[in-house]
Amino acid sequence: MLSKADFLIRDDIVFFNHGSFGACPRPVFQRYQAWQRELESQPVEFLLRRRPALMADARATIADYFNVPADEIVFVANATAGLNIALRSLPLRSGDEILTTDHEYGAINRLLEFVAAKTGASIKRHRVRLPYASDEAFADAFFADVSDRTRTIVISHITSPTALIFPVERICRRARELGILTIIDGAHAPGQLPLDLAAVGADIYSGNFHKWLCAPKGSAFLHARRECHEWLEPLVVSHGWAEGSGFVEHNEWSGTRDIAPYLTVPAAIEYQRAHDWELVRAECHGLAARAQRELCEYYGLPPLSRDQFAQMVTIPLPHCDAAAVKERLYAEHRIEVPLGELAGYCGIRISVQAYNTATDLERLFAALKLLIG
Repeated sequence: MLSKADFLIRDDIVFFNHGSFGACPRPVFQRYQAWQRELESQPVEFLLRRRPALMADARATIADYFNVPADEIVFVANATAGLNIALRSLPLRSGDEILTTDHEYGAINRLLEFVAAKTGASIKRHRVRLPYASDEAFADAFFADVSDRTRTIVISHITSPTALIFPVERICRRARELGILTIIDGAHAPGQLPLDLAAVGADIYSGNFHKWLCAPKGSAFLHARRECHEWLEPLVVSHGWAEGSGFVEHNEWSGTRDIAPYLTVPAAIEYQRAHDWELVRAECHGLAARAQRELCEYYGLPPLSRDQFAQMVTIPLPHCDAAAVKERLYAEHRIEVPLGELAGYCGIRISVQAYNTATDLERLFAALKLLIG
């Protein structure tokens, strides 16, 4: 079994916030540093001569991991960057509509507002009914908000504020039947869920490697079906933009940057395969489910869903000053975990990773009972 010693997390901290920035296992981090040393030993050779083949090999590995062609996927710094490429390229005009939900990530909400202001399109935010009843009920309610002006759907695979898993395969299938483009924010999915992008069927999907896949910070991907490549524009126009070039060339080389995080992703994939990550995920889900069960029972509040989460779960708490409780949890109890306002409640989002234990949960329970009652 893995333990906290296999990661670089400080011993004096109970870390229940893997969902924000992740944590890298020691062997993966060592491979990352080795790539950085190679780059610094001869930067010109590494970035100009070796980079194309190194990036192609790494891209082939992630394409195989996600079951998509290698020329449909590129590395980006984070999921937000990937979604910027997609949403800022959309050929929208006044009167068009973007359908999303009220559970989306803050940065993406701002991106949507930016795009709407630039194009004249409008944003319709579907209000997700809580507690979450079923995938079928959610999809039916969501598509009831589709209109003849809906041009694209932007939705999370796993939501950031509530950690709910949305049925993206079902949504993408129904959208395709209606001729609506789908853009999926998969920031939290790789490593937390088995992910077959061909099965998901999204037109565009962007996700992070540096969260649940445990790769170095600044590693993520953008996948786009080939029919989208013609209208997608890179955020930075650089040497890859040339006659005869395509989606990969346009987005892969934007000038001088450290590509070590990208090159380390295959090592992160191999690390999880070597450590039976399916079992790790199941054990982590078990701890997350225990947290939901015990806290909801103690405070007498209904859960957001019965089991619509993986290793990350958002749990309602009684009304409280969320910012103050979060600060005191860290300052007084050395527990790193996010809290915020959620649907009229104070909510706590607990991320459980391989380094967390039942003892960590018990320490959190005890601290919450002291601070909230």
